Amino acid sequence: TCEMVLEEEGIYGDVTWDEWNFYLLPLDDDILSMELPEFFRDYFLVTLHLLSSLFGPFTRIYGIGRCAKMTQELWRDIMEESEVDNVGRKPEMGSVFLMDRDVDYVTALCSQVVYEGLVDDTFRIKCGSVDFGPEITSSDRSIKVLLNAQDKVFSQIRNEHFSSVFGFLSQKARNLQSQYDRRRGMDIKQMKDFVSQELKGLKQEHRLLSLHIGACESIMKKKTKQDFQELLKTEHALLEGFDIRESISFIEEHINRQVSPIESLRMLCLLSITENGLPPKDYRSLKTQYLQSYGPEHLLTFHNLKSLGILTEQVPGEAVTAVENKVSRLVTDRAAGKLSDAFSSLAKKSHFRSISKKLGLIPRVDGEYDLKAPRDMAYVFSGAYIPLSCKIIEQVLERKSWLGLEEVTRLLGANEFLATGHPAWDSQRVVLAVFLGGCTFSEISALRFLGREKDGCFVFVTLHQGSPN
Repeated sequence: TCEMVLEEEGIYGDVTWDEWNFYLLPLDDDILSMELPEFFRDYFLVTLHLLSSLFGPFTRIYGIGRCAKMTQELWRDIMEESEVDNVGRKPEMGSVFLMDRDVDYVTALCSQVVYEGLVDDTFRIKCGSVDFGPEITSSDRSIKVLLNAQDKVFSQIRNEHFSSVFGFLSQKARNLQSQYDRRRGMDIKQMKDFVSQELKGLKQEHRLLSLHIGACESIMKKKTKQDFQELLKTEHALLEGFDIRESISFIEEHINRQVSPIESLRMLCLLSITENGLPPKDYRSLKTQYLQSYGPEHLLTFHNLKSLGILTEQVPGEAVTAVENKVSRLVTDRAAGKLSDAFSSLAKKSHFRSISKKLGLIPRVDGEYDLKAPRDMAYVFSGAYIPLSCKIIEQVLERKSWLGLEEVTRLLGANEFLATGHPAWDSQRVVLAVFLGGCTFSEISALRFLGREKDGCFVFVTLHQGSPN
């Protein structure tokens, strides 16, 4: 297509062609991203092959989800045919975990409250950078800022709950001021050393501090206008299964006020998944209100979400169960199991409530959850919910297998696997977390927390990072 356009413009002969094999962008010390909104299985195959050739063989490969299993099987075939010789080479990465996005839509639908997630939600982080406008820079122009570990201010607050960020920034400002004030009692030699060694770094840190304080103020203004606390309260109620009618009323009000078409749709999907679909009456009512508020062009959106099993009507479960029971009595156990799985697939049930109970995704806290000194990964959702994807990774890595999680994997539709490669090295604590279908900043923050708690670290490979929107 490009060649045809160049020919039509009469410049084909003046152009020199080259090829760029686009696989991964190293956005940070621990993040490799393709920055692609769509999922392409072949890209992950090439990526895994590339990482294996660079860092040695993987000791174990875990995964769950249909696409994850397909990717692993195809990659295994490629490795068997590959000429790359990794025999005897010590692996630099221990385990690999392939996580299919459709295993956990709930986490992707929840509002983010860690600082990096809110920055993305408000300003949109693209390829590891963000554009801060004049209202943030206190000037007449925008500034593009890289958000990675090189930013000394950002690196200390990116994974923090937003409620802790202002306190940290205030303390940071006082510390910087005290460092500036030291120069008052310096002699000429000390002043010379200060200017040559420290002043430039302090000015850069002061500039970044000013930008992040401005970003926090902008986030606060936006979220205050949107009744953010009420939104979080509704999400937490849906996750816990309490006050469902009250939650539906809030969603209806949100739709009728035309606050945000994306947020309204996100809450509808969260309601559907956590409740195993909506009662037909509620589904029709909410769908009608949404189309009236945001336009009939969203009719196709509802159709697509229903096809994916994300926003569905409840179906009488008794009918499916009765058919399954009859089939079980007529055919062998093995065949009945396959047919039962097929019926479950047709029913499109999420089983979130059962999975949540079995994995303990809703923490039981006596008193108020301490967000400044969190004790588990639930802090990324204000202590209300541990991300399902992260909890699965934690449990499997602790067990070094799927043993004991059979009921959970059954409810998730199975497709879990474990492939062992080279013998494990006890010193190897690096886990490659591969998200097929993208991941949120909340999940990255949660797994970074888990890595610190377990004296290890995660390296993330994903299609893209982003907010629930």
